[in-house]
Amino acid sequence: MAETLKDRLVREIVLTGPMTVADYVTRCLHDHKGGYYSTRPALGEGGDFITAPLVSQMFGELIGLWAIEVWSRLGAPERVRLVEVGPGDGTLMSDVLRAARLVPGFLEAVDLILIEPSAPLRAEQARRLADADVHPRWLSALHQIETDAPVILIGNEVLDCMPARQFMKTEGGWAERRVGVTDDNDLTFGLVAISGGFERPEYDVEPGQVVEISEQQAAFARDLATLVKAASGAALLIDYGRNKPGAGDTLQGLRRHQKVDPLSTPGEADLTQWADYPLVLEAAVRTGADVTGCVGQGAFLKALGIEARAQRLMQARPDAAPVIQRQLDRLTAPDQMGDLFKAAAIFSPRSLALPGFEG
Repeated sequence: MAETLKDRLVREIVLTGPMTVADYVTRCLHDHKGGYYSTRPALGEGGDFITAPLVSQMFGELIGLWAIEVWSRLGAPERVRLVEVGPGDGTLMSDVLRAARLVPGFLEAVDLILIEPSAPLRAEQARRLADADVHPRWLSALHQIETDAPVILIGNEVLDCMPARQFMKTEGGWAERRVGVTDDNDLTFGLVAISGGFERPEYDVEPGQVVEISEQQAAFARDLATLVKAASGAALLIDYGRNKPGAGDTLQGLRRHQKVDPLSTPGEADLTQWADYPLVLEAAVRTGADVTGCVGQGAFLKALGIEARAQRLMQARPDAAPVIQRQLDRLTAPDQMGDLFKAAAIFSPRSLALPGFEG
């Protein structure tokens, strides 16, 4: 029987000691032999999870119009780098480029870059964008993007793939929550002494509560800030997460749209943790970029005109009106994606005003 990712993780933990939650999630997602994104990403209704672009074309179309408006407010430069980080199956960028046909000058200016580490997803993106008006090129990291033209970057559900370490307050003080191994060679959570990378939060935490700290999310924000400072432009981040500091264990596994134990089948389920917008935006500001406030996805999309777009679609296809209304509700209703999902942007120069954040 072939060795599984779980077998390798168990052996490694037995040899080297309990693994941080962040390291565990990274291995489950990106291990080159058994990681979820490396081997079996499954998106859409028939997969393990669904993202906003797969709910409705309206999402991607509005993000496309957002990008065009940012380009216009940058002075409609002759060259602009349109970047998507973590493009999934390419649906979002396909919708963005279709909306961009309304302004041919934008498409003529675009150098399209996709940041994608997953070989299966790169192949799917290439297939979906084969007939697009602009052909993409793939890079593996933000620092590879040239800075001789403005950058307009989109990151939809990217932060939640950047894991956090977990720290728990106990009656005796603080400890780190790590992944260990039971006597039966199963994975389990346990507490160990903190070895660094932790500062006590300024907000109140009760014994038994978990605090998450994501150095990966902070580093990503610093890289974004460095990029937009050097090139000018804006980075739009949309994800589910917190808009104010607070405690909470947000680690979850998703398989076939059902929550599963994150430790049960390493590499076979998508693992996520909440985006930490306060951490991300503070890291960007400390690096010298400007940031918007953090608003709910529903409010953001409504500011961009999603309700009017839905009405036009319903008028054009009355038979599809109930479906379009359900899609609109899914994206914007407070009890669906509207409040849990947030939008924020990192940008430069300071004078740049960004659509959707001007209220």
